[in-house]
Amino acid sequence: MEKRFVGIAAFFFMLSIAFGAFGAHALKTILATELLDTYQVGVRYQSLLSLGLLALAFQADRHSFSIRPIAWLLVIGLLLFSFSIYGIVACKHFGVAPGILGPLTPIGGLLSIVGWCLYLFRLLKY
Repeated sequence: MEKRFVGIAAFFFMLSIAFGAFGAHALKTILATELLDTYQVGVRYQSLLSLGLLALAFQADRHSFSIRPIAWLLVIGLLLFSFSIYGIVACKHFGVAPGILGPLTPIGGLLSIVGWCLYLFRLLKY
């Protein structure tokens, strides 16, 4: 078990539950429906990536390879994807241009996909 990544995953999963509740209650009356839907996409993927990271970290001892590079790709992908979405929603709500946040979202998604592809490749290789 990779305790560091278990902790990171648990932290991000806890945040996703808090962010989801915040969106469902506090932001529901503040954000336009389209922005709230976008916000919920960030929450959903944060939850999924957190659970995936948690599962990966718990299974680390069962593999003959290090999961660290894979786990870091997932962590960075989660941060870039979900948190850029949160930032974009905030910017759009306040009428500010999202700037660099827009390109960060697909980069985060791509890093997450690469992380899972690397995991699959290593599973098949070893």
